[in-house]
Amino acid sequence: MELSGVSVAGACELNPFAMAQQQCDDCANILNIDQGVREIIREPMQEIHVSIPVRMDDGSIKVFKGFRVIHNNALGPAKGGIRFHPDETADTVRALATWMTWKCALVELPLGGGKGGVVCNPKEMSQGELERLSRGYVDRVWQVIGPDKDIPAPDVYTNPQIMAWMMDQYSKIAGKNQFGVITGKPLRLGGSAGRHDATARGGLYVLREAARARGLNLKGATMAIQGYGNAGSYVASLAQELFGCRIVAVSDSKGAVYNKMGLDPQLLSEHKSFTGSVVGFPKSDPLQQAELLELDVDVLCPCSLEGVINAGNAERIKASIVAEFANGPTTPEADEILFARDIHLLPDFLCNAGGVTVSYFEMVQNFNMFYWEEKEVYERLDRKMTAAYHSVLEMSKKYGVNMRRAAYILAVRRVAEAMQLRGWV
Repeated sequence: MELSGVSVAGACELNPFAMAQQQCDDCANILNIDQGVREIIREPMQEIHVSIPVRMDDGSIKVFKGFRVIHNNALGPAKGGIRFHPDETADTVRALATWMTWKCALVELPLGGGKGGVVCNPKEMSQGELERLSRGYVDRVWQVIGPDKDIPAPDVYTNPQIMAWMMDQYSKIAGKNQFGVITGKPLRLGGSAGRHDATARGGLYVLREAARARGLNLKGATMAIQGYGNAGSYVASLAQELFGCRIVAVSDSKGAVYNKMGLDPQLLSEHKSFTGSVVGFPKSDPLQQAELLELDVDVLCPCSLEGVINAGNAERIKASIVAEFANGPTTPEADEILFARDIHLLPDFLCNAGGVTVSYFEMVQNFNMFYWEEKEVYERLDRKMTAAYHSVLEMSKKYGVNMRRAAYILAVRRVAEAMQLRGWV
């Protein structure tokens, strides 16, 4: 996924798009940005709403609602995932497209922000129904997407197979192979090596630099992971493999487990695959999910739900570093509390930018029809994420603001400069 986590709309009382607009306003005030720029970045440049008729397996026709939003393309073609989710909303897609603009700008990709979604429950659909829905979505939006316009990717409840169907449908319409229209494809159809764990790996490169800046030795450092799903499991295994971190607690939707001596990520994944949850993992103690967030650990990694660190518990967070692999796990009020307590927070659109970065690498490889080995992908990802972290840290020190606000300032300034150079304002 290019944006890990679940629906932003779920736990936030504030409309997610209103939140995104407020963040734009805050940065514009700090940077004293021209009023014309402010007006442009507060709204999507383009959005379409579509109805997608799909013949279901029982012979009936069901109509699904879909969206595609381009927030800003001043820096290049739009980029952003497609989500299949029963609670998808237009405002969620608008917000995510806006945040993709800033994410791409932050890691200096020549891309803008886009996002798409379909209101459906893929868990209740057969493979045939999902294929017909995927192809139907492309039939409705093909005129606004393309390798030099807007390049979708997998996101919540979409995967490489769905991307393959969408790429194939677009190629049929175009009358030629167009592998570059979609990223996150299977390797056999132009996908990139290293894409499967890019979000987790990219965030861990950022964590490594943060640990160095804080004087924290990651070898043996304790880590708690909230959300042991796709992203969380990769974070656990890679943190142990790359740095020798000790994973002491993990959670999923059904509960949490703890062992101060450490949990084996591979065995945890096998246990969850067999039982459906980390709960009941051998040689571990049960733990309340809320307790996991407040453990005395070196690193806390929120990897699933939004708003889990908030004004109600921010004073009790004990981790030295909070690495946000999920979208929006920390509320604005909690941001300020953690900053005042000198807890080093790595904001989501920095920490989880590895996915879109390797998606960009996939685009480059598709354009050149030449594919890199996994080692080269990881080296390039490392350089991108390391540079982004230090740029944000420098901005945080310069303005005396928390890391999230520093990241926004940097990204908004880059997009504003591109708009001005292009003569849009």
